[in-house]
Amino acid sequence: MARTVEARLSGGRLSTGELSLLLQQCRGAKERLLATDAPERVTVTVLGGGARLIGGARTAELSRGEVRALLVDGFLPLTAADEQPQGRRAAVVEFGLPYAADPAISRHLAAFLARHGDAARRALGERAPADRPPMPDAVLLNGGVFHGAALSERLLELLAGWRGEPLSRLDNPEPELAVARGAVAYGLARRGQGLKIGGGSARGYFLMVEGDRSRKQGICLLPRGTEEGREVRLNRTFSLRLGAPVQFHLMSSTGDTFHQSGDMAVLDAGAFLPLPPIVTLIESESGAGEVPVQLSAQLTEVGTLEVDCIAVDEPARRWRLAFQLRGGDAAALARLHPRFSEATARIERFYGSRSANVEYKEIKTLRTDLERLLGRRETWETPLLRELFGVLWAGVRRRRRSADHERLWFSLAGFCLRPGFGYPLDEWRVGQLWALYEQGVQYHRDAQARAEWWTLWRRVAGGLDAAAQLRLSEDLLVGLRPLGGRAAKDNRPPGIEDMARVAGVLERLPAARKLELGELLLARLARKGESPQLWWAVGRLATRVPVHGSAHDVVPAVTAAAWLERVLALDWKTVAPAAFAATLLARLSGDRQRDLDDAARARVIQRLRAAKAPAGWLRMVEEVVELDEADAGRVFGEALPPGLRLTN
Repeated sequence: MARTVEARLSGGRLSTGELSLLLQQCRGAKERLLATDAPERVTVTVLGGGARLIGGARTAELSRGEVRALLVDGFLPLTAADEQPQGRRAAVVEFGLPYAADPAISRHLAAFLARHGDAARRALGERAPADRPPMPDAVLLNGGVFHGAALSERLLELLAGWRGEPLSRLDNPEPELAVARGAVAYGLARRGQGLKIGGGSARGYFLMVEGDRSRKQGICLLPRGTEEGREVRLNRTFSLRLGAPVQFHLMSSTGDTFHQSGDMAVLDAGAFLPLPPIVTLIESESGAGEVPVQLSAQLTEVGTLEVDCIAVDEPARRWRLAFQLRGGDAAALARLHPRFSEATARIERFYGSRSANVEYKEIKTLRTDLERLLGRRETWETPLLRELFGVLWAGVRRRRRSADHERLWFSLAGFCLRPGFGYPLDEWRVGQLWALYEQGVQYHRDAQARAEWWTLWRRVAGGLDAAAQLRLSEDLLVGLRPLGGRAAKDNRPPGIEDMARVAGVLERLPAARKLELGELLLARLARKGESPQLWWAVGRLATRVPVHGSAHDVVPAVTAAAWLERVLALDWKTVAPAAFAATLLARLSGDRQRDLDDAARARVIQRLRAAKAPAGWLRMVEEVVELDEADAGRVFGEALPPGLRLTN
């Protein structure tokens, strides 16, 4: 409704504050126009700003008919009982809120009934129709939206059409209070002052343990039917490793066989389903080691499983297992190349503790040797890459053996850990790697070693926290500062392009620091002979949609618009990165506080079409979309590992 009104108002696109006020007015208008005794029309007003607060006010009218058509037909269309929700590449996003791709509640309701059709048939027996999903006999409407008579009537009409006859509406005069009353009733029940209805955990949860290799075994952590909030402690002792990565594999079961807490069970594939592994690093003030613990588990009121490790000798010491679900399942963690051991041996030949007598020139073939064993580098999947990084990290001190050793170590380590996040324990790995930064390049006179050093940090920058990125930016401010009095080609020390690319991906920097870096790059680009590749970094610094950073740190739209003018003034035929830089600067986020105005984006779209830019670039400026694989590679500076997909 607010967008409909905005299109009728004179004065162009509303600001974020004006739109927020308009949304509030449209909410009130909606409630009035959908009520039983609705007026024919409602007027909404957008006030001006400053001295024109009243004189600059703009008004528009909404009629009862058009609002009902917009909202009732838009959200509750009369669809068939077998229609499923429709998907799109991206949904409309305003103020950072995620919306369902298909606004038709009718289709989502049909999908819900179809999904639970089998259970409903078993419960209804002969009364259940065989040719379509069972339909309810009665409906209870909860939520303030059903104060709108038009919406509740349409929903009843829809369900009656699917059922073939009218259904009963249960009485609920105050549907907006349903959730609040339920919360109060639950709170009273927990204090023994009311009835509590619940079936406990629908599943039993099991922790896999080592045993007979011919079959999987597990210990029951939480029996099926356990009530929410009840802590179950296993009467068994385990040895917990501290200060090092650990992995816990969980499985669940809904089978009829009942297991008590602590029971051992054979985890048959049919009756037990694997859950994403718990991968974590448990820190301890006393450092690495092992400590005897007992396990406790409980199902929270919101349906999540909590598992604690309790020290046997000091029960007050507890470690809660951290769930890191991003990154795949147990099978993905174990999927390595069949020649992985040969590749490991090859790396250890140069970076292992027993490799001091190896001819230094041999290392020049290491990258080729690894590709011969494992296939092209671009095909190495994320589990393999992270395991290779572990082998390289074990030999980090031996990178100092020669300039070739150091140069290749930087290259391989960054490649294996890119983009620095998205896989279990990446935060820990990048934290280990960051300890090298203050050491710097050992063979600092080797230009290629310095270039690989910056490439390493560009590849893993997404995994660095804000403090580390700020520390990096301090050195970049010095390194990127142009010196006066000489032409750019004489004032461009080796590695400027690599440093600029690092600056472009530091998304966790405050907007003010990004502005400093961007102005330095623009000052360089104003000089003749400077590399045009720096424009890519300018676009990344002021991109409207960060990949791993927060929207709060995005460069202001007014700055991005000013930088865009510099890009639009270029000859895109001779400055190859200009088109993609303009795409990033004008990319549509759906948040009007970040987005450039329609006129600026229209100019970019026109230039992109004239330059015959990829269709994906045009879509990024025209609508809110996710990056495809090729464009994600351009944003990061190279392709992501196979199997690792990052959404933004």
